[in-house]
Amino acid sequence: MKTTRPRGFVDWSPHKGTRELLEQINAILWQYRNVLPLTIRQIFYRLVVEYFYEKTERGYERLCETLNRARRARLLEMDVIRDDGFYLTSIPTYSNADEVIDVYLRHAGNLNVDRQAGQASRLIVWCEAQGMKPMLEGVTVNYGVPVASSGGFDSTTTKHNMANVFAAQMHTEVLHVGDYDPSGVHMFSSLQEDVQAFIDDLSGDVTFTRLAVTPDQRDQYDLPTAPPKKTDRRSFNDTSTVQCEALPPDVLLEIVEFAINLRIDPDIRSHTLKAEEELRRDLLRRLKGITE
Repeated sequence: MKTTRPRGFVDWSPHKGTRELLEQINAILWQYRNVLPLTIRQIFYRLVVEYFYEKTERGYERLCETLNRARRARLLEMDVIRDDGFYLTSIPTYSNADEVIDVYLRHAGNLNVDRQAGQASRLIVWCEAQGMKPMLEGVTVNYGVPVASSGGFDSTTTKHNMANVFAAQMHTEVLHVGDYDPSGVHMFSSLQEDVQAFIDDLSGDVTFTRLAVTPDQRDQYDLPTAPPKKTDRRSFNDTSTVQCEALPPDVLLEIVEFAINLRIDPDIRSHTLKAEEELRRDLLRRLKGITE
């Protein structure tokens, strides 16, 4: 059966109201060009805050449809929107030995040591929204801090596996990023209580810190809110909820980076980075000696 939905690239002439929306979207994409791609929900909340866009399910659906058609019509680049629902295994191939050598030289030049080595605690950022994980990694990778996300309520297997990882380390602190609503609050408490219960049997040491979104951040940044959903029966001691995507992307990254810097010793970090640079130089020298 033939569908009326657009397929492939299309010709599209949006009407005046949609053209104005596209101009606003382009302004947001330019404003946050250093942290692209963004999720659709991040764009939605920037529109709500900065352009008083309709904060309803209908408004969100309109935005999704507009972005879909605009990218198919080549009015927006495809890769400005993050969509992490598809995974393709890449199999490295080489056509000659020189290509292989070049790959190893590039790897050697970008080699990382354990950048958390010697610090009092091991840090990990845990993000409720899986689509925001790559954006957060744009900040955390510089500190050697991993970002975890399994999306939604984490499975028993996930929590047990992470407890095993934490138990094999020194003290670990989990910095959590998630929605401030009944499900987000309970998701955090479920993660914290279950992992700590596993850790108690595994003789580990872990603490959890709610990094975002918090009621204070809601008020400080005047974030758009909504009442708790009537269908969500979980207890929630507040009258307004906030989605994590409501935080401006640059503000969220600043919150995460500030929290990391607050917890690390800068002198130890400086020593680690110097050792990393020395290791890179040594490895490059050895590899070039082999290839010459």
